[in-house]
Amino acid sequence: MSDDSNVLIRPPRNISGVLSLPGDKSISHRYAMLAGIAEGTTRLENFSTGADCASTLTCLRALGVEWERDANSVVIHGHGPKLRAPQIPLDCGNSGSTMRMLSGVLAGQNFTSELIGDESLSRRPMARIVAPLKEMGAKISAASGDRPPLRISGGHLKAIDYKMPVASAQVKSALLFAGLFADGKTRVEEPVRTRDHGELALRAFGAEVLQDRNQVRISGGQRLQAIDATIPGDMSTAAFFLCAAALFPQSHLTLTGIGLNPTRSYLLDLLTAMGARILITQLEEKHGELVGTVQIEGSELQGAAVRSPQTEMLIDEIPVLAAIAPSTAKGIEIRDARELRVKESDRIAAIATNLRQMGAEVEEHEDGLSIPGGQQLHAAEIDSFGDHRVAMAFAVAALRANGDTIIHGANAAAISYPAFFPTLEGLAQR
Repeated sequence: MSDDSNVLIRPPRNISGVLSLPGDKSISHRYAMLAGIAEGTTRLENFSTGADCASTLTCLRALGVEWERDANSVVIHGHGPKLRAPQIPLDCGNSGSTMRMLSGVLAGQNFTSELIGDESLSRRPMARIVAPLKEMGAKISAASGDRPPLRISGGHLKAIDYKMPVASAQVKSALLFAGLFADGKTRVEEPVRTRDHGELALRAFGAEVLQDRNQVRISGGQRLQAIDATIPGDMSTAAFFLCAAALFPQSHLTLTGIGLNPTRSYLLDLLTAMGARILITQLEEKHGELVGTVQIEGSELQGAAVRSPQTEMLIDEIPVLAAIAPSTAKGIEIRDARELRVKESDRIAAIATNLRQMGAEVEEHEDGLSIPGGQQLHAAEIDSFGDHRVAMAFAVAALRANGDTIIHGANAAAISYPAFFPTLEGLAQR
């Protein structure tokens, strides 16, 4: 099926089975960071297996936070609000989540630290966190414009009222984390609602967080307490399997223990509107996060239009939606998604390039894509562009191609889900 970097995808008859997924990346990052500055020992079951969340753990260890990991859990021994000055640069790998959100914690520390990343992360803009954290009193410099590495000299912070120019859950979380160390009450207002894992995580660790529509407030000086938690399965990873199953009318797929946070689960509404049959059972709340079992049966999918504010709610799922668009009846149009230009790759360009490589007609816009339906993809050799979501999205697209497709750079999937390709193959019915 594969070697270290290339994967062969063979079209199946349908996708069926029962699947449990590793913990949500967004929650894993936030829980780990808050556990590091909490008092006591936190145990996190079903922590993400992705390389991005491993980068967060590595950075925490360099800051004096001890932790142990086994096959099922991560145990983090909280260091309290005052971390230890690192002796080496903090390597965030490919993880923009690590760099952006950890900057909020480091802004409140009385030492200087440097955040570095791989080649891809070093091209990603950081001005959206640098500006507000400077306003709070941190000293931050970037090596090249607003790109990493970042050098942060933290210390005494003051609360601010900040109206975010661009919706970003990572920036919101970074400012709320910094707000724990600030004098006064920090208020963050976002232009449209984004995922609220940061707010829920802070509450889980004992902080008071006040929310009113698109405004969130947190008071400084609050101390966090350790928790025991099971992290829900990652909805953004589940999206690839849900879309794969939705493509085949004879598919029956069950995903257990999936995070169903309302700010993350719009994909289920969209797939239902497109014609997939979806049932949610065993719904429960854990530390403020909704968790449940999702059952999906495939169908002949229709079409969809994705625009703001839905775009922000689907930002991680857009690559796979675009990848299945040619196989729908009416196609999919995606707009207001300029943010995809500055992800791990230029995802808009990468998607357009790969779909054309597979014989599809695509119109590329500055802020999105228009992809007609009713198109038959053919086998091709595809480039992941070093982007985990592009690699996984085109594995799904290849399921409906004529012939076998090769994905180069498929090992990029390890950023979020190292077992993605063998898991997908295990669900393929031939």
